Amino acid sequence: MNIANKITIARLVLVPFFIIVMLSGIKYGNIISAVLFAIASLTDKLDGYIARKYNQITNLGKFMDPLVDKIMVSSALIVLIQLGRIQSWIVIIILSREFIITGLRAIGANKGVVIAASNLGKYKTTFQIIAIISLMLNNYPFEYIFFPFSTVAIYLALFLTVYSGIDYIVKCRNIILE
Repeated sequence: MNIANKITIARLVLVPFFIIVMLSGIKYGNIISAVLFAIASLTDKLDGYIARKYNQITNLGKFMDPLVDKIMVSSALIVLIQLGRIQSWIVIIILSREFIITGLRAIGANKGVVIAASNLGKYKTTFQIIAIISLMLNNYPFEYIFFPFSTVAIYLALFLTVYSGIDYIVKCRNIILE
């Protein structure tokens, strides 16, 4: 197994740790879980960079990288519902979009078409990560200036989630309609 794939697996291993810390109620748990999630998020960029730079792109990496991303984001969002920091309908929309685009990519792959991540999809992921970290921190430090950053961030992430999902569907309508 190459280094890029090991980094992807390490990101997966971080998931239960940030979940346990989020749910534990320990002092500074919000900060610790947010840091673990941020580290996991940053390794996503690192493994892709290493795979491309050192020609370590593998089928395992192509499969695991997006899967681990979805596990990581989904896990955090579900725990945030349990903690009462996000409404379930927002998470349902976000996860539904992920399932739809994953299905679209599977249809494309079956037809020999690779549906690459768009810039909108990358912005969506970035804003989801920012929103999740902010929600993990319970709007800290913005709570001190009475600015609902977490709310603004999650609604922006939600907008980009829906917009990028529609964009993928429109661009891939020929694959769907065949």
